[in-house]
Amino acid sequence: MAWDLIFWVVCFFINIALLASSFYQLLSLSDLEADHLNPFEASTRINSIVLPEFLLQGFLCISFLLTWHWFMFLFTLPIAAYHLMLLVITAFNSLHDEVDVHAF
Repeated sequence: MAWDLIFWVVCFFINIALLASSFYQLLSLSDLEADHLNPFEASTRINSIVLPEFLLQGFLCISFLLTWHWFMFLFTLPIAAYHLMLLVITAFNSLHDEVDVHAF
């Protein structure tokens, strides 16, 4: 029983961290819109927290699956799948840009 409470408290703080990172990204974009930041600074700030956000969301989804919380797992699965899709597409595009493709 105590482990279940600790699990939900940890999940709560992970959700607060994910919400704070989304708010930070929104704040960076509003600073970019108001010309307080240049595009390079804004993209550097946002890109620095994208991978930790993806990892936290994936950890949250997998932890719900492993603890048999099916409803919460199904609730977090679409956003985790979307983050995984973005990560794979970004990795493929960067690989495609680095490799020179020749058609014979």
